[in-house]
Amino acid sequence: MLSSYITAALKKAKYELLENGNLYAEIPELQGVWAEGKTVEECRNELVEVVEGWLFLKLRDGDSIPVLEGIDLNAKLPANAS
Repeated sequence: MLSSYITAALKKAKYELLENGNLYAEIPELQGVWAEGKTVEECRNELVEVVEGWLFLKLRDGDSIPVLEGIDLNAKLPANAS
């Protein structure tokens, strides 16, 4: 499920060529997720690592995670849980 979420997130990535020749990528739906690399492959690999770390922190802290392509990683507590 996590790999499916990461794949869905990468489909939302926006890339931009910087003045220094590097590529910059961000995923607007995931606040604070961005990466930079000298090649598309390097930038994308870095972006995957950033998304993984971002997800780890969100899950650890119980923060809300945007639903992407119907994939909802937000924990659901049973109605009778206290």
